[in-house]
Amino acid sequence: MAGNRAIVYRGPGRVTVEDISFPDLILRDGPGVNPLNVGRKCEHGVILKVITTNICGSDQHMVRGRTTAPSGLVLGHEITGEVIEVGRDVEFIKKGDLVSVPFNIACGRCRSCKEQHTHICENVNPDRPGSAYGYVDMGGWVGGQSEYVMVPYADFQLLKFPDKDQAMEKILDLTMLSDIFPTGYHGAVSAGVKPGSTVYVAGAGPVGLAAAHSAQLLGASVVIVGDLNSERLAQARSFGCETVNLKEHPNLGEQIEQILGIPEVDCAIDCVGFEAHGHGAGAGEAPAAVLNSIMDVTRAGGRLGIPGLYVTGDPGAVDEDAKIGTLKVRLGLGWAKAHTFVTGQTPVMKYHRDLMMAILSGKAQIAKAVNATLISLDQAPAAYAEFDQGASKKFVIDPHGVLK
Repeated sequence: MAGNRAIVYRGPGRVTVEDISFPDLILRDGPGVNPLNVGRKCEHGVILKVITTNICGSDQHMVRGRTTAPSGLVLGHEITGEVIEVGRDVEFIKKGDLVSVPFNIACGRCRSCKEQHTHICENVNPDRPGSAYGYVDMGGWVGGQSEYVMVPYADFQLLKFPDKDQAMEKILDLTMLSDIFPTGYHGAVSAGVKPGSTVYVAGAGPVGLAAAHSAQLLGASVVIVGDLNSERLAQARSFGCETVNLKEHPNLGEQIEQILGIPEVDCAIDCVGFEAHGHGAGAGEAPAAVLNSIMDVTRAGGRLGIPGLYVTGDPGAVDEDAKIGTLKVRLGLGWAKAHTFVTGQTPVMKYHRDLMMAILSGKAQIAKAVNATLISLDQAPAAYAEFDQGASKKFVIDPHGVLK
């Protein structure tokens, strides 16, 4: 039996590379595994040799100690791999297939899944609808920042690449299909981006950059990206976005007016989430800052896509309300402007096949947009630290050293 090394969370600010159990087709007890999920048989699943697995900003929330994630949790929900073992009940996925794994785990059988709401599957997490690999309070499914991982409900979930050689040539783009690209695209679709739209994207991290590129693909006339980090804003400009540095120029409306001639956009996308900061050089953490600012600059009747993560438990929050996800949101402003809000996890399966085709045809250049940067498994702890300091990179882990 082969070994299995993985990235493991060991408390605030600390991740390590450790030996863990080789996966099999059962969910065994371990850190973060819901007791009601222990012993769950997964003959509908497969074992993957992980080809690429990415570090996500959502992982950073846990690593910073801003969630209730337990020590020992194996991280990683962005997984691309080669099938090396199939369960008894798997009919269509075969050994040797190269596949993308949606980060949200979905059974394909419940009402939500049948309605394409695979982000709120009712059968994979005993606590609440919705689940993910290697994530706090998501049922305890083992993460994929590892050499090998088990994936349940394979026939329903997995996106098989039609040509392995072609896929390997574009693997830095295709690895984004597990989460970041569909998440950014969902944010743009939820915001109602269409040909000619003017769009504001809050946050120039990888998801924000993916949302900006998605808005371009959907035909937006102008995409404006706002952030406090000049390096990340430079990355947004590299593929044609306008930018606003909110550390240097805190009045968002005025900056948008300088670009568009009016202080508002047709739609906006929140790619920051609950660790948002206020605008200006000395501003501290203000978890509702982005939500309030995008309501302020979005025209009446506009839509707000909110793929940025908001949580029900944040032990490091700035006040007691925020610790349980209660934020000072100006809902009256959104109501008065008749805004539409779309929140929650992204239903990856709704988008990933179309986005795969956009990548394979050369239409989408997502790896370039997010500055995909290849690293080894052993380099991952240092990459987490660099990413936490605001590096404008999307780190892609190559656990087996098979990529050029």
